[in-house]
Amino acid sequence: MVSGLITLTLLTLLLRNAFLIGFAIYAGRLLASAAPPAAGQPAPALTAVSFAGANIDLAALRGKVVVLNFWASWCEPCRREMPLLDSLAQQYHERVVVLGLSADDRHDRKDAVNISHAVSYPTGMLAEAGSNGFGMPQVLPLTYVIDASGRINAVLRASEGALTESQLRASIEAALHEGGSDPVAPVR
Repeated sequence: MVSGLITLTLLTLLLRNAFLIGFAIYAGRLLASAAPPAAGQPAPALTAVSFAGANIDLAALRGKVVVLNFWASWCEPCRREMPLLDSLAQQYHERVVVLGLSADDRHDRKDAVNISHAVSYPTGMLAEAGSNGFGMPQVLPLTYVIDASGRINAVLRASEGALTESQLRASIEAALHEGGSDPVAPVR
């Protein structure tokens, strides 16, 4: 009877461990296959609340070009490009909406809020997004330029520092001419 109980216990443990290992492999593959959105694809759903309490809904911004910037308070290149984003938001204010979402952890919210006071465009926390089809950025800063039809026109990734004005301006101009232009290849 004891050997039967030991056998049953070992079998139960073996099955449970096999299930957990199988699930871990499945989850890892699922996460690895979830590639971030690319130029030429429709922009995924994104809803959030700005630090000022306003709703941010990417779908509601159809008809305008959107510059969506992911940043963090600890990211020096992110903070360096914020004045550029703010300047372009003011220059293109009737045709382009600039949004900034901090990828900081929730416990760093106060730092993100303080840094966001330096810009006039809406900013909020990615961790507080109601829906986020973009996923967590793998690199910061990361900027998407989305045309008026809701298609990602450019993905601007950091590799050697902050975004330049010419890169961003070229991406915005291409998105303003939506439909007739090809998506801009990833820059940087």
